[in-house]
Amino acid sequence: MKRLVLVGGGHAHLSVLQAFANRRPTGVELVLITPSAYQNYSGMLPGWISGHYMQKDCRIDLAHLVAASGAQLVLDHVVGMDPVKRIVHLSGGQHMKYDWLSLDVGSETNTSGLEGLGAKLLPAKPLDNFFSAWPQVLAEARASKAYRLVVVGAGAAGVEIALAVRYAFQRMGVEGAVDLVASESGMLQGHSKRVQDRIRRFAERAGLGLHFQRGVGVSDGLMLADGHLLRANRVIAATGARPAEWLRLSGLALDADGYVRVDQHHCSVSHPRVFAAGDVCARQDVRMERSGVHAVHAGPVLADNLLAMLAGGSLRPYTPKRSSLYLMACGPRYAVASWGQWSAEGSWVWRWKDWIDRGFIRRFSLSRAISR
Repeated sequence: MKRLVLVGGGHAHLSVLQAFANRRPTGVELVLITPSAYQNYSGMLPGWISGHYMQKDCRIDLAHLVAASGAQLVLDHVVGMDPVKRIVHLSGGQHMKYDWLSLDVGSETNTSGLEGLGAKLLPAKPLDNFFSAWPQVLAEARASKAYRLVVVGAGAAGVEIALAVRYAFQRMGVEGAVDLVASESGMLQGHSKRVQDRIRRFAERAGLGLHFQRGVGVSDGLMLADGHLLRANRVIAATGARPAEWLRLSGLALDADGYVRVDQHHCSVSHPRVFAAGDVCARQDVRMERSGVHAVHAGPVLADNLLAMLAGGSLRPYTPKRSSLYLMACGPRYAVASWGQWSAEGSWVWRWKDWIDRGFIRRFSLSRAISR
């Protein structure tokens, strides 16, 4: 028996599990190592904060998908590896050998400069932690007067979270303010000016406080670059990504930021028995943004390549699209679409996003896991 170990229950590995459920290759032991039996879907997080979904609506049961694929589920964290001996080390002190390895562990929130906030700081990732913490934050806000929540980071994730929180406060009758802190370059860098203008107009109408300067975390909130103290009861960090710390000592070839360097087949450039997809990796041949869109699209290619590797077949490349479609929720059932220079907004965009997101969950439900 040859052992293929999947580390992380991310978007790309959903396709791998589904492919194994459909094909069930012989002579292969499949293992998934992940800290939770569920994958909380990031695309539906803003809608959950806003109150449009229950948590069960926006998560995938990995245990059922693993069972359908004939795999073994190990609920643990990987904290290190030895690619020469082909071993991964688990947080409980155990280790597991592999013949082939695939990494889809995502990334963590980069909280550099915010450590001074202490317990007030809530990173947007890991998502499991955020899903657990948010109900308590909302309860604190409801029980308080003049509550202030600040979101740091004005990429798509930060904007969506800030608008969702603002809407949740209004819906729940919270007497409080929500602020979004961006850099001097503004919101949604990489999106068209028309998209930026749409979001800014909506944020201003919603009563979101906007600050276009950097801030440093202190015990009372954020000290902005102009010396103004933005007091906060809680600060959500949506400040970009950083790789898991254990990768630094993994022995794999990494890029300058610490992500696993992969080729067009999403195979490690230094260790051909290791694959990686999603935020954990960095392509060497093309520039690819860290977005769940690419993890979802790369998933079927990764699945085909892992099955081909096991059977001694040839690999195929994943070619990312030049432009990705972003549908950004704005709190109420309203969203803004961004695709290259094209944009649109309205309730119909939210319904489009809702249809796509619910379809993603259905695609990997147990009843459909072996039918696609």
